[in-house]
Amino acid sequence: MPNGDCFILMGVGGVLILLGLAAIMWGRGEEKSYYDAISARPDVREFVEHEPQRPEPEALKIGGWIAIAVGLVMVAMGGAFWLWG
Repeated sequence: MPNGDCFILMGVGGVLILLGLAAIMWGRGEEKSYYDAISARPDVREFVEHEPQRPEPEALKIGGWIAIAVGLVMVAMGGAFWLWG
């Protein structure tokens, strides 16, 4: 594999890692703002019972972890191809 291709692979992996970190931070912020808004209401039954479930913040965090894992694999593959080639 030519050296340029290895660096492209590692670059895409790095971008995925950054996007994954951004998604995790965004999910944490959404979750915090949601629970802060709910806890300020007089009726906090939804906050206490967690019913109905809100999948949006958790989905952002899970997607972020997946993007980080794929990014790390791509960076490792690019580094291995670069050292091997």
